[in-house]
Amino acid sequence: MNTTKFIQSIKDTLSNFRFNNVIDILIIAIIIYQLYKLVRQTRAEQLAKGLVVLLVVTKLSGWFRLYTLRWMLDRVLSAGLIALVVIFQPEIRRAFEFIGRSQFVTRSFRESHGKEIHPAVEEIVQACGSLSRQKIGALIVIERKTGLNEIVETGTPIDGKVSMGLLINIFIPNTPLHDGAVIIKRGEIRAAACFLPITDNNRLSKDLGTRHRAALGISEKSDCFVIVVSEETGAISTCESGEISRYLDEETLRKKLTAIYNPTPEESSFFSKLKGDIYAKKQDPESDS
Repeated sequence: MNTTKFIQSIKDTLSNFRFNNVIDILIIAIIIYQLYKLVRQTRAEQLAKGLVVLLVVTKLSGWFRLYTLRWMLDRVLSAGLIALVVIFQPEIRRAFEFIGRSQFVTRSFRESHGKEIHPAVEEIVQACGSLSRQKIGALIVIERKTGLNEIVETGTPIDGKVSMGLLINIFIPNTPLHDGAVIIKRGEIRAAACFLPITDNNRLSKDLGTRHRAALGISEKSDCFVIVVSEETGAISTCESGEISRYLDEETLRKKLTAIYNPTPEESSFFSKLKGDIYAKKQDPESDS
């Protein structure tokens, strides 16, 4: 009898299934996927796993009529809602920033500043190529839709047009501005010798030094695009959305910068961000500073 009721309930569910139910499921799936991307390989990932375990235990305690345990867990979950907002504050902020940066809300970078991007791309590529050949360490942050004023304030204002010569001179060793990051917005260098937050990701290779960890740290907190030149090997790396791509040549860097400054409609759409830009991660044979 129970089997008959179960089969009948499935039939009733399928008969009431509509196209809007498919849309509903897809939206929930996208939200869950984006939430997973926000907490992946961060301290919040472990907290999220603990929360899931707590919810499962709470449900099981109700099924097995463990009333005292259920009462205690209900109180913990009720008070824990406020704690979750505090604990997941960085991830919540990143989620709202992602919504604010989506093309449903704002115009694309290309539409706003298309006229001044190509010279900046070439100047940055040429500067990074020269620094790479000379094995001079560099850290360049390209500001996009998320403002970096708090980072700019930690450095020395430049407010100069992006040029190969200026970028190279900034990073020459033993000069006043070489130690730190350069912040670029559109075609202008806003500041140099800026301090960046270090990533909390403890799963990174031990070979990655402070410069790369700082690049990952700022890319986790904003939508900026970061270029790193290794002082030890001269290798060029880029960081975006908490992901690092290493051992790039000038042509690959040029394509990446062109995509950043001049996104195509497909690249700038909301759903294309679900695909990501996946690059092979290689191990650097030497430590980097």
